[in-house]
Amino acid sequence: MSRKKVSTTIYITPEQAERLKMLHDRSKVPIAVYIREGIDMVLKHYEHLLPGQISIDTSVTPAPPSAVAKKPTPSSPTGGAGA
Repeated sequence: MSRKKVSTTIYITPEQAERLKMLHDRSKVPIAVYIREGIDMVLKHYEHLLPGQISIDTSVTPAPPSAVAKKPTPSSPTGGAGA
């Protein structure tokens, strides 16, 4: 069962349209499917810029502790004569 889709208008170059049509003719997959797949690829590529929860994808290796920025600790007051 497919999810409800939202209609939108996009502009592509004549070359993109021609290649998508050729791909459709050979594969019989609707052009809209390829466009949605392309959008999914872009969203995946830029997902770090989107709000949301941290991914629990186990294929991603977490950064080593040395690569994590450490918050500087405030220095203690000296209480010297010049203060």
